[in-house]
Amino acid sequence: MFNAAVVGYGMAGRYYHSYLISLARGIGLYAIATRDPERRQQAAEHYPKARVYENIDQLLADDKVDLVVLATPHNVHAELAIKAMEAGKHVVTDKAMCLNALEAEMMITASERNNVLLSVFHNRRWDWDYLTVKKVIDDGLLGNPYLYQVSIMQYDRPRGWGWRGSKVQSGGILFDWPAHLIDQALQLIDSSVRTVFCDIYYTDQWDIDIGNYANLIITYQNDVRYQIEISNLAKSPKPRWYVQGNLGGLVKFGLDPQDAAMKAGDIDAADQTLDNYANVITVANGNEENIVVEPVRGSWKSYYQNIADVLNHGVELIVTPRQILEVMRVFDAAMESSETGEIVHLS
Repeated sequence: MFNAAVVGYGMAGRYYHSYLISLARGIGLYAIATRDPERRQQAAEHYPKARVYENIDQLLADDKVDLVVLATPHNVHAELAIKAMEAGKHVVTDKAMCLNALEAEMMITASERNNVLLSVFHNRRWDWDYLTVKKVIDDGLLGNPYLYQVSIMQYDRPRGWGWRGSKVQSGGILFDWPAHLIDQALQLIDSSVRTVFCDIYYTDQWDIDIGNYANLIITYQNDVRYQIEISNLAKSPKPRWYVQGNLGGLVKFGLDPQDAAMKAGDIDAADQTLDNYANVITVANGNEENIVVEPVRGSWKSYYQNIADVLNHGVELIVTPRQILEVMRVFDAAMESSETGEIVHLS
């Protein structure tokens, strides 16, 4: 049994990491560290068997801690991860991995130097919508996809956002949801990224400086176009997925249902209404068909179960740091493009 310790007990530390770790076989939630006295009290109430620390230094001094999980602002991920790995601890960071590719490379070097695990919490590789889209493509219903449009368009007054509304701490609007969306894009397309273009729109609607809308366009060497849109200032919905190929197209609305179920205390109770099923129009079988596709039911529990199985049984790590290094390179290109207004070539 490996002992995991979560640093930070805000939304990510409380509802995601601590909860999902507690469900994995082979690792246990041993400790929680947070500087906030009220959150320390909450952590003690929610997990009475876990030790509660005031800071990461106290946690790192505990020889019984094997795995450190960083649920902290993005701008300290690299610093704290390297500190933990130098102390001989395995590390998982929340997404985004860090603020840029240079920091990611430094983290990977520390992992290799100390022979410890490093991974990033990309639980949305087990999202129902992502897995459903992947299956539809693998089944050939779209033929050769050439256009992906994915979006999270919400009207979200950032009450309680805290550091997530600060560009210095969070990295900006691209570093929240789009961290997952870029990772999914690189997993879905079997080709290297050719160009990146990004435009970010700012208003003073909310008391934040992260931006209110971002439009990120990735092109690949195989000529696939992948567009990611994110907004906290959009009253009208767009499809979560709009994918077109030479033999068919897919449209899907709605978000993964695991989030609400998990926050209600039972992730296994997740279910999806019929109006959020994927709809496919295809001529792959010779005649035009309209198909309502049942979701492929992934489980976010799989992320920490994989971490446990890597540590206990030496299985292959699913979310590797070098995969996420490529995500960070796209981030770097996107930020450069948003500042210059130019297309950035990666290959």
